[in-house]
Amino acid sequence: MSWNLPNESRYGIHSVDHFALEVPSLDEAERFFSTFGLRVTRQQQPEHLELRASASDHVWGKIFTGASKRMAYLSLSCYANEIDGLTQQLKLNGAQLVTDGTYVNGIGVWFLDNDGNLLQLKVGEKLTQNAPSPQKSTWRRAGRRGVLGRGETGPVYPRHLSHLLMFSSNINRSVEFYRDALGLRLSDRSQDAVAFMHARHGSDHHLIAFAQSHAKGWHHSSWDMANLDEVGRGGERMRLAGYTQGWGTGRHVLGSTTSTTCAIRGARIPSIRLTSITCRRARSGPPLICVAVAVWRPFARCGTGRDWQGRLGFR
Repeated sequence: MSWNLPNESRYGIHSVDHFALEVPSLDEAERFFSTFGLRVTRQQQPEHLELRASASDHVWGKIFTGASKRMAYLSLSCYANEIDGLTQQLKLNGAQLVTDGTYVNGIGVWFLDNDGNLLQLKVGEKLTQNAPSPQKSTWRRAGRRGVLGRGETGPVYPRHLSHLLMFSSNINRSVEFYRDALGLRLSDRSQDAVAFMHARHGSDHHLIAFAQSHAKGWHHSSWDMANLDEVGRGGERMRLAGYTQGWGTGRHVLGSTTSTTCAIRGARIPSIRLTSITCRRARSGPPLICVAVAVWRPFARCGTGRDWQGRLGFR
């Protein structure tokens, strides 16, 4: 059952179950996500890819073939005793329910959000973390080097999906919809440029974030790694595979309260639009995916919806 604050919506989702994207080439997508360290399997009817991380057999992402790169839909999970209440919240807050379409499968409730994105609400297992994931130690015993040489380290694998970020044509309207209809809470924001939202049942600093643009769109998915060393090693693996465009490893101003990231772009996989200025040009350009050591926040401490306008340094 949801733990709600005064004057907020009664019910709330607890997890992102999975995301679905369309790309022009499944072969290129398979290489990209496999190199990144995800377990990629190809399914039929219809043909698509399923993305799994190392911590479980859960399917975090599905990649379908499409004429261009775009988000196909986003699947959200809630508790069984709250789905009826959440459905009513959706209706009261202007969600348009959908009963047919390419991806609508009759499981749960399908609807369009304030920007026209297709979403699924269904009963499912809570996938967000109830406590911080343990960080794998890199300490060595006395007499040995503290860090292994590059040639001595093995591959690294993301443990689970941490969060995702989408572009919004109206960031304030998106925050209001996901707050009032789906029960997410505002973690912090930088004026009207970007907003970070978390799940009330316990999650990372943000589960879903929005960046202002002239239109809706997919920005990135972020994945949890065991420690900072693995972030760097994962980024180096992508660089050696030819994915050289990216933000690099480090703390990146906006969202720096959340993680240290290595953001990587690849060609013709999911769509990326870096800012509203480069949106149109990047529509045919590379995607973005992040590896992150995420900072977890218990819901009882981050449920105040504090607004840190301007404090994250966006200019």
